[in-house]
Amino acid sequence: MKAMIQKGSRYLFGSTFLIFGLNGFFGFMPLPPVSPEAGALLGAFAKTGYFFPMIKLIEIIVGLLLVSNCFVPLALALIAPLLIGITSIHLFLNPAGLPLMIFLHGLHLLLVISYKNSYLSVLRFKVAPFEED
Repeated sequence: MKAMIQKGSRYLFGSTFLIFGLNGFFGFMPLPPVSPEAGALLGAFAKTGYFFPMIKLIEIIVGLLLVSNCFVPLALALIAPLLIGITSIHLFLNPAGLPLMIFLHGLHLLLVISYKNSYLSVLRFKVAPFEED
């Protein structure tokens, strides 16, 4: 049962980012309306010319890794900053998308916990001595 929940969560989380990432390039789903403040921020991001393509490419890569069950701990680490950034925009500027983001954070947390052994070595506190050249 635990493996089925993990697999289902991985597929759902991965396909969500795969679909939204592809939508960023192909526009097959309409974008929901945003508040004027969020629109100003997103407009500034769009003017850079690179920001949204980079974000959408990362979403596609993460989605493919999760759906194909390859490098799942790496994919979960890659998507964490994007997930926090997107949630911050919804939390402070455009609350309409917050329920979806809370759901995605739940899936992310469930997956991180299920792959916790992969993260233990980087979370272990160790003071390294200074090395002299």
